[in-house]
Amino acid sequence: MVLLTAENIRKSYGTRVIFDDISFSIHEGDKIGVVGVNGTGKSTLLKIVAGVNQADSGEIITMNGMRMGYLPQSPVFRPGTTVLEQVFYGDNPVMALVREYESTMKALETNPTDEKLTKQAAQLSEKMDKAEAWSLESEAKNILTRLGISDFSQPVETLSGGQRKRVALAAALIAPVDLLILDEPTNHIDNDTVEWLEKHLEKYSKALLMVTHDRYFLDKIVTKVIEIENRKSTVYNGNYTAYMNQKAINRDIQQKAYENQQRELKRQEEVIRTLKAFNREKSIKRAESREKMLEKVERIDRPDSLPSQMRLTLTPRIISGSDVLHAEELSKSYGGQRIFRHVNLDIKRGENVAIIGPNGVGKSTLFKMLLGEVPSDSGLMRFGTNVHVGYYDQEQQKLDSNKTIFDEISDTYPTLTAGEIRNMLAAFVFTEDDVFKQVSSLSGGEKGRVSLAKIMLSKANLLMLDEPTNHLDMFSKEVLEDALNRYEGTVVYISHDRYFINKTAQIILELSPEGITRYEGNYDYYLEKKAERARKEALLAAEQPVKGAAPAPVQTMTDTKSDWLKQKEQQAAERKLAAKIAKVEKAIEETEAAIAKADEDMAAASSDYAKAQEIFEEKTKLEEKLEGLYEEWEGLHA
Repeated sequence: MVLLTAENIRKSYGTRVIFDDISFSIHEGDKIGVVGVNGTGKSTLLKIVAGVNQADSGEIITMNGMRMGYLPQSPVFRPGTTVLEQVFYGDNPVMALVREYESTMKALETNPTDEKLTKQAAQLSEKMDKAEAWSLESEAKNILTRLGISDFSQPVETLSGGQRKRVALAAALIAPVDLLILDEPTNHIDNDTVEWLEKHLEKYSKALLMVTHDRYFLDKIVTKVIEIENRKSTVYNGNYTAYMNQKAINRDIQQKAYENQQRELKRQEEVIRTLKAFNREKSIKRAESREKMLEKVERIDRPDSLPSQMRLTLTPRIISGSDVLHAEELSKSYGGQRIFRHVNLDIKRGENVAIIGPNGVGKSTLFKMLLGEVPSDSGLMRFGTNVHVGYYDQEQQKLDSNKTIFDEISDTYPTLTAGEIRNMLAAFVFTEDDVFKQVSSLSGGEKGRVSLAKIMLSKANLLMLDEPTNHLDMFSKEVLEDALNRYEGTVVYISHDRYFINKTAQIILELSPEGITRYEGNYDYYLEKKAERARKEALLAAEQPVKGAAPAPVQTMTDTKSDWLKQKEQQAAERKLAAKIAKVEKAIEETEAAIAKADEDMAAASSDYAKAQEIFEEKTKLEEKLEGLYEEWEGLHA
């Protein structure tokens, strides 16, 4: 069943046309990725489909009653809400029902005999049954926990930008919708969490439409790809790799068709010139007839060059020795806090090595130690014979902000011709007048591309790259991947880009606080071996149960409504208990103040025996009351 159809969507900002012929359909269960170089309008298209923005022309047609959810890149949060309240905040009818039921039940706690509230609660309970909404809260808590958010009562104002994105993602994932639209869902999420999200979305039964720069994620999830190129859309069946393969085939077919037509056009033009050269009435008429036929021929546009058609040849100035980099028992601590220890490396000529690990484990620190920029606490390291290092710093601190891009390259490599410089920069998406932009005006991604271009030209035989794909669009990543795979030297890099690692790494080194684990393969191989190790550890643990340990309880989900109601009853009881404790504590405070006042009054009335005796008797009663309040307080805390 077709959920949504986009027909001839056009969008522009001022005189700049973003796209002018976008058409596609979304069916039940489709999982679609939208791809294209930066600036092609991918996020804009999602906003139009979600109804956040309006197209200049064209039409979005949706199935009657279709429910849609949308996760923007920068979600907006309602002030004063907790994490869990924010997850259930929104326009979705089921979410609104859950909020209304929660509100009614809280009101009923305060007024348990209110017939109107009792009737309303019963009606809402019936609606919750029909909407199958009872399990939503436990599902929300489970997803939040898997996304790294465990404090459900934390105010959203106290969360970081990355944490807020995760809360918004949780809200999107639990919303009962027919089509879920996700804009960069993997931003601000570590690889372990992304892998969980992949598994979750693989099982997701509803339709997905997403934009992400994580190509490995696309490969795992999507069944269709919509490419935006030259302001138009093309739909490909399959995942990202299938799309890239089919795109190359299609472009090759288009190129051949274009070349064949060009040859035929030239042949016809040559025949026309020959006929005209005869300068006879009959031959001229035949020439004119052929000209009219040529005018009616529908011309095949020349295909734009594919990213894969751009090649960078990286040739080291000299060949290094077989042993490129060796390290033994490296360790590093900061302020008494150990970052890592027992780090051992042995890297040979020609190897492509990826260093991976969670944030904060010290990958960039290790790089700087190897480069001599940061001292190691212990251990030894050495480079091999004739090793020349080219280093890519993700901060791009070595660029001169006063120069243009062209001058930055030409001043560093003065023997290059203008044509050679332009060809290199074109491979990193700097064309025409772009090459004369000031470095100071460039974005982080643009500076990264300039830095990579300089390293590609450096003739180094050991490339050390710290997060080289950060801020690069897919086009630039593919150029870099092709260049590294053809490189004749040695490559060591840090990266979170799993697709990039999978395409380029021959060896993966996983850094942990206790050292490095080496895997002789790409990212798929690494995952396979990690899963194999986890299975073995689980079997070993199962064979050696802890003595005296009780068997783990078997959790069932046979009656989610009952579980939900029990949870709500417990929460209500906890709130009532807290209210009683607060009430008793306030009474204790007031009674103690009254006793202190009685002491002051007795001292003032010392000359009036009758008055003092009256105050004393009142104080005695207060002390008895206070003793009772303390007993009550202790009972409430038992």
